[in-house]
Amino acid sequence: MKSLNEDIKSGQFKNVYVLYGEEAYLKKQYKERLTRAMIPEGDTMNCAFYEGKGIPVAEVIDLAETMPFFAERRLIVIENSGFFKSASAELAEYLKEIPETTCLLFVENEIDKRGKLYKAAKDKGRVVELGKQDENTLIRWILGMVAREGKQIRESTVRYILSKTGTDMENLEKEMEKLFCYTIDKYEISSEDVDAVCITQITNHIFDMVEAVAKQEKKKALDYYYELLSLKEPPMRILYLLTRQFRLLLEVKELMKRGMIKKQIAAETGIHPFATQKYMDQCKRFSKQELLWLMDFGAELETDVKTGKISDIMCVEVFIIRSAGMHDRNER
Repeated sequence: MKSLNEDIKSGQFKNVYVLYGEEAYLKKQYKERLTRAMIPEGDTMNCAFYEGKGIPVAEVIDLAETMPFFAERRLIVIENSGFFKSASAELAEYLKEIPETTCLLFVENEIDKRGKLYKAAKDKGRVVELGKQDENTLIRWILGMVAREGKQIRESTVRYILSKTGTDMENLEKEMEKLFCYTIDKYEISSEDVDAVCITQITNHIFDMVEAVAKQEKKKALDYYYELLSLKEPPMRILYLLTRQFRLLLEVKELMKRGMIKKQIAAETGIHPFATQKYMDQCKRFSKQELLWLMDFGAELETDVKTGKISDIMCVEVFIIRSAGMHDRNER
């Protein structure tokens, strides 16, 4: 990101930019910032956008060869094309000869670093991964937003926001906007304000349900379930997320057994680094046998729903009650 900021600040741009990674918010932000920096607002003659699979490479190349109209450069933005996964050899060859007056800006979810297009793009410009941000980066980002609003917030409250709403930056920005509106007449944002307006992410509800199951707190687990139902979450989606959680806990448990540390477990499982320690702590509450049984039981109940033996709402109730009533808590 530092290199992108330097290019935007200096006005010295490369011919090719590739923005990729999991953090959609950052990709969107840098796509817009680069576009604004390169092309004056309203200049539709020198800026073109393509999106999705099946973009005609020949058409892109023809446009890239066209001189800009009374401007310094022509910008072509290409989103979610899949070019970096489908080995676009023609485009890779073209990048070697792209005119100095043309800039190609790719915004992708995934890329193949072994491909010719990736290597050509890297030689001709910048390839920047915009992945999920760690906890400290998100805390600084939120503190910066709060400061710009002329307000104050404790770091502990920021951590509470992250634990409640998750770490997706686009969602966090929306939740912060709601907080700013709610506290318009207040100087300091409190945890009570967060509870009043911020929406708890469903995955956090699921985590809390599993925690209640681990402690054999049936009523508490059921209360979380009924809260999700009131939020119009489908019962079978809840069951899927519960069994998925137990599957992740089993995977984390096995990786810990192999001696992996938090950072390695996060990379291996895809769990956000911010949440990995919570998963490591939670998996200790279950034995391997219990986790395997829970996954099998979830699959069995799903079949019962599909065959009409039980309703979907009751299915999850049975799963929670039986799960929270397991007796064997000896092996961990």
